[in-house]
Amino acid sequence: MRILGLDYGSKTVGVAVSDELGITAQGLETISRKNEGKLRQTCARLEELIQEYQVTAIVLGYPKNMNNTEGERAGKTLEFKEMLERRTNLPVILWDERLSTVSAERTLMESGVRRENRKAVIDKIAAVFILQNYLDASRRNEHG
Repeated sequence: MRILGLDYGSKTVGVAVSDELGITAQGLETISRKNEGKLRQTCARLEELIQEYQVTAIVLGYPKNMNNTEGERAGKTLEFKEMLERRTNLPVILWDERLSTVSAERTLMESGVRRENRKAVIDKIAAVFILQNYLDASRRNEHG
């Protein structure tokens, strides 16, 4: 039972996947998008990853503002969620992604990754944070 984690942005989609036990998240890739309105290639790649890893659910980072309001990105994320559910027939769980990119940036900086190299992996690492936070919360709820 693997879960896919997504950090959905206007130009890229960071992708992470859980291990089979649903304990840890690993970064897979960053899908680049040429046009924000066109998602066909992005969805096709996600469908390939879902098959390859036998994914049973998707956790999608939900970009709320720091004051808990929802902005324009949140609306686009909801549209993407509905499309993913239609195309994959999998449950898509929205997960508060506030600070995931900040955490990813800090982790990369602390690891000594140079600024120009951070840009290439930041979305994938943010997807790892989103998915790992979800997995940790799910385990706490199971055992708590």
